[in-house]
Amino acid sequence: MGIERIKRKHGDKVYEQILIRQSYRQPGAPRSAVKHRTIANITALPPAEIAAIELAFKYKDNLAQLEQLAAGKIEIKQGPCVGAVWALMEGARRTGLVKALGSSREGKLALWLALARVIAQGSRLSAVRLAREHAACEVLGLEGFDEDDLYAAMDWLERRQGRIEQSLFRSRHASSPPELYLYDVTSSYLEGDCNAYGEYGYNRDGKRGKKQIVIGLLCDAAGKPVSVEVFPGNTPDVLTVDSQVRKLADRFGAKGVTLVGDRGMLKSAQLEELSAAGFHYLTAITKPQIESLLKVGVLQLGMFDEKLCAVSVAGVRYLLRKNPARAAELAAGREDKFRCLEARAKKRNAFVAEHRRAKVETGLRDLNAYGKRLKIDGWTRVRIEGRELVVERDEEARSRASRLDGCYVLKTDVPPAAADAETLHARYKDLTEVERDFRTMKTVHLEVRPIFVQKPDRTRAHVFIVMLALLLRRDLEAAWRHLDLTVEEGLKQLSTLCAQELVIANNSGCLIVPRPRASLAALFAALNITPPQTLPRSAFHVATKKKLPSRRKKA
Repeated sequence: MGIERIKRKHGDKVYEQILIRQSYRQPGAPRSAVKHRTIANITALPPAEIAAIELAFKYKDNLAQLEQLAAGKIEIKQGPCVGAVWALMEGARRTGLVKALGSSREGKLALWLALARVIAQGSRLSAVRLAREHAACEVLGLEGFDEDDLYAAMDWLERRQGRIEQSLFRSRHASSPPELYLYDVTSSYLEGDCNAYGEYGYNRDGKRGKKQIVIGLLCDAAGKPVSVEVFPGNTPDVLTVDSQVRKLADRFGAKGVTLVGDRGMLKSAQLEELSAAGFHYLTAITKPQIESLLKVGVLQLGMFDEKLCAVSVAGVRYLLRKNPARAAELAAGREDKFRCLEARAKKRNAFVAEHRRAKVETGLRDLNAYGKRLKIDGWTRVRIEGRELVVERDEEARSRASRLDGCYVLKTDVPPAAADAETLHARYKDLTEVERDFRTMKTVHLEVRPIFVQKPDRTRAHVFIVMLALLLRRDLEAAWRHLDLTVEEGLKQLSTLCAQELVIANNSGCLIVPRPRASLAALFAALNITPPQTLPRSAFHVATKKKLPSRRKKA
């Protein structure tokens, strides 16, 4: 990397461009196939600053000598963290996110929101403070900003969500659009009551008494997010499917594709919508539906085996399988619950024996209620024998309750010529990728919670930013999988790569990035990128309008 002066003649005038450029070679390319990447255009800088940058390049491997030559006129001090921002920025280019967001100020601020979400989760205020420590302005080419600018960027991002999702989709699937999409929903609870989407509904997080929002995530066949949508917290899963069908048809131009949804999501009304749009479906049916098919003879209990079995009825294919490991797990769970009921009966019998006035009928009511909570009341019975409670099994009822343990049935209208049973079974199992993405979005990795916004448009923007951060995180995860470390560990290591700030007496200068140590170089190499040697020193400062509370808990 160094300074390159490019002169061009136009008529009688000669124009000169002064660029900081980096040479690189694509992996596998011949040594002669050297390419050049422009890091910065410093033509407009004063001659003194350009000379200082050239001097820094000349002595980049011996800064002590450079300082001696400057005779006290050049100061070297610690600069911002570069490694994590640079790695994520290159990932954003690779995934097409930089192109999708554009080069406007709002687009760059929206990009920083996504990058900041991957580095350290928090509010817009925390993203501003994070930009003070990381080289956000230098790497992204940003001017100074505060939290109000980030909120404005969220508004800008929300208005363009559809367009940005389309651009990201085209960058990945321009040549071969996917023929299958995965869709699932989750909920995220709220700490307050003022969010526009906040409603009481089925809370998947087990947080009773809290309002929530519902999030629908649409992914391609590889499990990579394509689109995300926010619904009111009381929206049933089935009512979120219609918008996904319209989105696939109108926004992404999908034709004849297959939508994979979990059991209970794709019911008769949704299947009709998919058929009307020319789409196929792949889903699982519930146990009551399996029981109904067994009664009418469409399915036979003997068909369930570890090997996949397929049954076709009137254009609908049913794929049957029994998972022995799951069956053993459910059987062990029933035994554990029965032992818990017996232990409770033993404890009650001991109490009755010690207290002559205690009523055994009270214990009977308690044990029956406890068995109902454990969902084993269908095959257990508690009776009174003298002043003791006796717990018994009904083996026939237990056999009926366990006959479908580990059994599941997939339902699809995809013709056999388009995909065989094994392929469809594997694609349904890919829904676990969406579930994994939900865990990543909701837990410590990206933390969609707590939701600090209340307006509907900013709630949508916040969830969309988390989806963009998920794309970047998955890119790092794929690149670093063989290095035996997590994304969080890798970013923490890269955050230790800090620039040295070269400040000249007239307050001009640049950032010099030291050569990374071996462990950091391995992280960059896995991403197929090289960290910069220098960066222009930003003249802008990031500031917050809101200060931290003066009263803080003492450690």
